[in-house]
Amino acid sequence: MNYKNSKAERTTVTRSNHELEEKSGNIYESIVAMSKRANQINVGMKEELTTKLQEFASSSDNLEEIFENREQIEISKYYERLPKPVAIAIDEFLDDKVYTRKPDSHKKK
Repeated sequence: MNYKNSKAERTTVTRSNHELEEKSGNIYESIVAMSKRANQINVGMKEELTTKLQEFASSSDNLEEIFENREQIEISKYYERLPKPVAIAIDEFLDDKVYTRKPDSHKKK
């Protein structure tokens, strides 16, 4: 995924409702589109992080054998520093990288 190179904000930013509404014509449709994209990004990030951290999983759960792994900590910190999925989704939506489709509500019989 391209979220690693995303220029999305890492802090909270106030957005204009009118700017979000212009993209789809309806603020609620815009919010639904962004939330669905944020969920997709979140699932992708979580799967990637899980696969990277599984390399460090041990088969035994003995507390004496658990030790601090510097590489594992660095991977976790890297993912914590990434922009949140919602910020990435909003950025993509405003840059027209996300599109919406409406199914035909009036199908011809």
